[in-house]
Amino acid sequence: MKTSLPVIPVVDLREGGPARHARESRAEARALRDACLGFFPRATLPFIPALDWAARRWLSHSRSPYLAEIASIAAALEFSGVWLLNASYQWGCTSYAFERDDEPWLVRSLDWPFSGLGRHVVVAQLCGSAGTYYSVTWPGYVGALTAMAPQRFAACVNQAPMWRRSLHRLLRGYDFAANALRTMVQSDRMPPDQLLRHVFETCADYAAARRMLETVPVARAVIYTLIGCKPGERCVIERTETGFLTREHDTSAANDWVPNRPHWEGRIGMRRFFSNSFADAAAYSRRRREALAGWRGALTDGAFEWVCEPVLNPYTRLAVVMNPARGELRAAGYERNGAPLPEPVVRLAGLARAVSAAPA
Repeated sequence: MKTSLPVIPVVDLREGGPARHARESRAEARALRDACLGFFPRATLPFIPALDWAARRWLSHSRSPYLAEIASIAAALEFSGVWLLNASYQWGCTSYAFERDDEPWLVRSLDWPFSGLGRHVVVAQLCGSAGTYYSVTWPGYVGALTAMAPQRFAACVNQAPMWRRSLHRLLRGYDFAANALRTMVQSDRMPPDQLLRHVFETCADYAAARRMLETVPVARAVIYTLIGCKPGERCVIERTETGFLTREHDTSAANDWVPNRPHWEGRIGMRRFFSNSFADAAAYSRRRREALAGWRGALTDGAFEWVCEPVLNPYTRLAVVMNPARGELRAAGYERNGAPLPEPVVRLAGLARAVSAAPA
């Protein structure tokens, strides 16, 4: 990775939180929204306000603890799409929790087809009743997908497999829509990414975080990867809306259950959505998970060579390394820039260094 890349900003939001971040980063939030919407066909853009309204209505009936914050952000930014962004955790990912020298580490990549996510990423320093934590995030977004609380724990979100009513690839779109409708109807549960933020704000240690991630009802199935500060404090929590299965061994995750379960299909990229079979989808998720777990090069020395195929794919936008025992967080943002595969465009070499260099 080039060492001359622009540095990912570390923003102190302990006062004002994501709402203040949105107000102070209107231009960046607008650029990110426009870049994300550029993924969709032009004919769909007039429907964004309606989708935003639907997302607001659903969140208003959910157990989201951050409704007022999202409303404040939407009012400050004065453009549609804020509610829609905060109603979706649809991010495909690969993660791996492991131990080295009796310390838990967590590495993760984040995949999504929207350009701009890698370029506009920031690390937000936030604070809750349990203490300070750092979230790898974007202006206008209130949930947590990747975060680390020094001396407490680190965790990330992976998109769970999709519930399938049939095995035919051409009916995948129907199942996708039916699952979305089911989520909208069952609106009394917390969005998975907002639950993760709530955990960082309120849980004092790994054990408390694990209990909450295992038991609080969520609006969609989700996979959490969690590590603490002591040997043995690492697990993957595979969540359905009201149930869970936690594994403390084989703690790597992509976008499928381990082992695969009937009627659940591992997530695949949009370009494979209508072309790959049920078995192909499961195999693609498994390849990414096993490739990261089987990587024999450096994972903890600041290098990101582990972000290579198949972990690296056309939708990779972010790679992060975290160690809460050391308070260490490193990150790199990725964009395609016309190339077949994304390349690093921004990086954070070390959280402690960036914080000490930041203005008070």
